[in-house]
Amino acid sequence: MGMHSLTFLTKLRSLQAGKIFSRSTLALVGYSCLRLVHRMAGHSVTVETLKFDNLALRALPVDSSMDTSPRQVPGACWSLVSPTPVEHPTLICASMPALALLDLDSPAEIARPEFVKAFSGNTVLPGSEPAAHCYCGHQFGYFSGQLGDGAAMYLGEVINRRGERWEIQLKGAGLTPFSRSADGRKVLRSSVREFLCSEAMHHLGIPTTRAGTCITSDSRVVRDIFYDGHPIHERCTIVLRIAPTFLRFGSFEIFKPEDSQTGRKGPSVGRKDILVQMLDYAVENFYPEIWSEYKQDKQVMYVEFYKEVVRRTARMVAQWQCVGWCHGVLNTDNMSILGITIDYGPYGFMDKFDPQFICNGSDDGGRYTYARQPEMCKWNCNKFAKAIMDVVPLDDTARHIELFDEEFGRCYKQKMRQKFGLKKELSQDGELVQAFLDTMQKTGADFTNCFRCLSRLPLPGSSDFEVKSSTVLDYLVSQSSSLAEIKIANKPSVDKRQLSMFVMLAQTNPQVIAMLGKSHQFIQREMEKISMLEELENMTEGEVRDKNRESWRIWLDQYKDRLMEEEKDVQDVKKLGEERVATMNSVNPRFILRNYIAQNAIAAAEKGDYSEVQNVLKLLESPYSEATAAASQEAASPERSDLNPTKETDKPATSSRSCHATRLDYEGKPPSWAAELRVT
Repeated sequence: MGMHSLTFLTKLRSLQAGKIFSRSTLALVGYSCLRLVHRMAGHSVTVETLKFDNLALRALPVDSSMDTSPRQVPGACWSLVSPTPVEHPTLICASMPALALLDLDSPAEIARPEFVKAFSGNTVLPGSEPAAHCYCGHQFGYFSGQLGDGAAMYLGEVINRRGERWEIQLKGAGLTPFSRSADGRKVLRSSVREFLCSEAMHHLGIPTTRAGTCITSDSRVVRDIFYDGHPIHERCTIVLRIAPTFLRFGSFEIFKPEDSQTGRKGPSVGRKDILVQMLDYAVENFYPEIWSEYKQDKQVMYVEFYKEVVRRTARMVAQWQCVGWCHGVLNTDNMSILGITIDYGPYGFMDKFDPQFICNGSDDGGRYTYARQPEMCKWNCNKFAKAIMDVVPLDDTARHIELFDEEFGRCYKQKMRQKFGLKKELSQDGELVQAFLDTMQKTGADFTNCFRCLSRLPLPGSSDFEVKSSTVLDYLVSQSSSLAEIKIANKPSVDKRQLSMFVMLAQTNPQVIAMLGKSHQFIQREMEKISMLEELENMTEGEVRDKNRESWRIWLDQYKDRLMEEEKDVQDVKKLGEERVATMNSVNPRFILRNYIAQNAIAAAEKGDYSEVQNVLKLLESPYSEATAAASQEAASPERSDLNPTKETDKPATSSRSCHATRLDYEGKPPSWAAELRVT
């Protein structure tokens, strides 16, 4: 007899024995019957027949109060909450691959009104137990104390037909005890961005949380988008997020004693018993191999757990670096214990390559630049070691932090060799990669398009190598920045008088610089911009183009020499070439979620047209496909002058420029207005 049948019979026998049940318990028994009948009949799963088994709430302490007012929540990992309903919820988009994780793989189910009600928070599904997770975090280097799910709600854990357990949550579903001064809501702009990027990262092959649905409504919240004293009413929008768990480094920081810098502490200081519960729960359920092998020696088990968290985190950020993606807010509360990308706020894919690329407009100090992401993730791993030190001595974990560099280096080098189509491992490969990055930076070239075009260059032994080499050179030059684009990119964010003041303060009173949200890196970056503009003052467009061409010609000669090494001692060069192209095109995406593409979809959605969000999602599902690339040109929607690109973000910078091109080109260089988009 199956497990579902046994569960049903147990409940039925309890009823027959005369036990007293609450109305909710009786309802659950009824829905257990419904689920059993559905499964036995082979029917598709519906939202009402999802199999919930909320292990996290049984394994970890739950706050006894249902009060959603802002407050500290000591001695608990969860607070029970209720989603706040919205008016007239409307589905913007659904990801069928993500929903299939929950066995919700029927288009007919998604079309049902009950589906939208369930994932907008307007109804609570049978078996669901909405709750908000308590966690802390180091934000921009400083401990902030209790944070928690201020705009997200755990709905429960769904077990699918394959026996997989998936935690599901709604983001933007209303107030929790952790909402602080906010309203627990998210708006259409930020929700569409999170929904699309969650799925984009998955289909790029990068570990991530998933997004099942994006649902908007007629309910409104007030947001001052431009911080200019002109708030507007925006639509409340909710995203269904899916992951094995949303536990994060910050989940273990609720036990942190008072911080010497900020004076803040975790709400559960001294509760070593809860820390042990959390560690055992995390290892047993999400690292079962470690649990099975080491559960007889818990101290060794915890260290092995920590080591694997470090490795997974290193692999994750290496993959980010290889596609030119920036998280934007790499605080400890945004770092998953599974090494998966979590919490999509002010993220961004680089257009032109810039190691100092900042995707978060409010990161004035440049803490989370593209180049610093590995360093920051390693820093967070150190903080995670300190978070569990009451149970696992720091001496036992800190000595393993160097695993981060080892794993990052191994993963990054492996992925880069694939991106360049190199099978052999030669000592000069690092120089080749760095020379490519340096040339992209020098020429202001597009990161994604330059990598993708390298597969068009055949092996040097091919008869058409010289012709194709010339074509690739032309393309690389076309993806480089013009004089006008370089000037825009190097426009200082402060004038010379302000910069002079910052330089003086940095020399005499550096603490004041930090208090102003600036840094030495910021000052250096601004000075470099001014220097670059002075250098360009007497140059012409033609001179810049010729300079870019020469830079790329030199690098292509270096690449040719390296490819000749690949051909040595190979019998079937044609086969090698075909395998090389296949490998390169499987790791160098042709389509990514650039800011301007997301903005175009958001602007249309704000007008009530959700087709562009759906179209972009389809492209994201096949980012490496040539067929998808061709379809993108046919499906690209006409731009309209009334779609303001500056409304692309949760908190964008001011700009009055509008979309003006005839059509969006999903693969070419971004339009000029894309450089002005800001996410904060």
